[in-house]
Amino acid sequence: METSSSSSSATNGVIGATGVLQPNPVFQNGVGVLGSSHSQVYMERDAVSETRALVAELCRHFYTLGWVSGTGGSITIKVADDSVPKPRQLVVMSPSGVQKERMASDDMYVLSSDGFILSTPAFKPYPHQHHKCTDCAPIFMKVYEMCDAGAVIHSHGMEACLVTMMNPFSKEFHITHMEMIKGIRGHVYHDELVLPIIENSAHERELVDSLTEAIRAYPKATAVLVRNHGVYIWGDSWISAKTQAECYHYLFDAAIKLHQLGLDWSTPGHGPIRVNGACGCGTSFSRGLKAGSLSLDYMVGPSHRSILLSLEGTTMPLSFVSNILLAYAHDSVGKHLAATYDTEETQVDISLLRSQIQCDLDQGIVGAVPIPSDYVGKELVIASLVANVEAMIRADRKVTALKQLQGHMWRTGFLSNDLVGFVFDDVSEALDRWHAAGIKVYVYSSGSREAQQFLFANSNFGDLRKYFCGYFDTTVGDKNETHSYLEILQTVGVDRPADLLFVTGIFQEAVAARTAGLEVIISIRPGNGPLPENHGFRMIESLLEI
Repeated sequence: METSSSSSSATNGVIGATGVLQPNPVFQNGVGVLGSSHSQVYMERDAVSETRALVAELCRHFYTLGWVSGTGGSITIKVADDSVPKPRQLVVMSPSGVQKERMASDDMYVLSSDGFILSTPAFKPYPHQHHKCTDCAPIFMKVYEMCDAGAVIHSHGMEACLVTMMNPFSKEFHITHMEMIKGIRGHVYHDELVLPIIENSAHERELVDSLTEAIRAYPKATAVLVRNHGVYIWGDSWISAKTQAECYHYLFDAAIKLHQLGLDWSTPGHGPIRVNGACGCGTSFSRGLKAGSLSLDYMVGPSHRSILLSLEGTTMPLSFVSNILLAYAHDSVGKHLAATYDTEETQVDISLLRSQIQCDLDQGIVGAVPIPSDYVGKELVIASLVANVEAMIRADRKVTALKQLQGHMWRTGFLSNDLVGFVFDDVSEALDRWHAAGIKVYVYSSGSREAQQFLFANSNFGDLRKYFCGYFDTTVGDKNETHSYLEILQTVGVDRPADLLFVTGIFQEAVAARTAGLEVIISIRPGNGPLPENHGFRMIESLLEI
């Protein structure tokens, strides 16, 4: 039930272009003041309450998709009411700085059609932060004004971030001949979908002008990408916006995967990427450099340097992986499979394990035992799966089936506070320094990307995910293989390999990365293995030395 404070009138402010509550009604960048047409009686209608509850529900759902984690991202919906012209309908917006997965209807702001705040959320005591309307409010109001939208979604999904980084000089994202393009308004399968990419800024309210220009320049687009940040997506209703958001994220993910395979997602045949007129995979490419020629300052300027960190032996002790993470997975596998056996996720995990185990049996791998059919009962199936998984963990196998299952078990451990990620004392301060200097930081680990994110989200220094632009696991290749680092270079979009600094505590990884052309530093940490004499690498004992 909503409290009286959440529905009380707050007619003392308007969302201006600065994104803050203005003390008096003013016009700024097209955001105006409210007239006298909206009354307290209207605010209490079912349509308003239902829209507030809907925004809360969608925030919780989008959190599970990774679009609004870490309190980032936002959503706004107009209150659908046939008795009110769409341009004058009320607007519901989610607040800033609130955990989206715990959002409730009384956390929402209600605004007039011209940006005047009518209702503020109920006060919540410490440790809840003081509510404020989303920082995206000026952008949302501009989209409503220009696009006749009924809802706008701002996603921080990793896919939306990475597609803007694959070519850091392109001002557009292109993709064609993908089935999900049909889910985008005004497009069919054979069309080329083109989205503008605008540059990020320190504050979201500063994006209003560049987003306005992008909307004018691309009238067919229903989304604008923000480099190294995310995407704004809109539709004429919340259903249209949600549907298109799902299609866009699918297409972004498809482009990333095709890129990793050396395939061109922007051409009808999705053939090998063409480099200087020739076809090739695993090579840098230069399509779409519409922002102008490369400048030396951009290529070597310190604010544009990128750092790739090996997780094990660099940000955390090698012993944490073996003594904590792997031990937890070894001890928890039976309990995890029994508790989640009938879920779709675990059934997928079991299917992958069955395939891997059969392959191991065919190859005579020690420790592999046959898995009985389901009809004999899940207890026997689980027992045989446990035996195989424990053997894989003891042998330190890097197979996909095991990594996926481990990631799901670790997720459970972190969410239940049974696990806490342990990073070295210097890591948090170094990340903060690099972040302030505009340096992009990525992680490369043998563990899954999901496991990496949970580890940094639940570290002994709190949630560190805001410092990372991306996560890589062995889906790009083994960490001791040179081609893995070539794949990472392409995904990150660094023009010169030497502009990507790789920090690792493992000599074999250092050799592979140097062969790919990366600058490499070896991290000397307690528990790391010995190094050969005259190895030729620079060494550090703390990330603060960088």
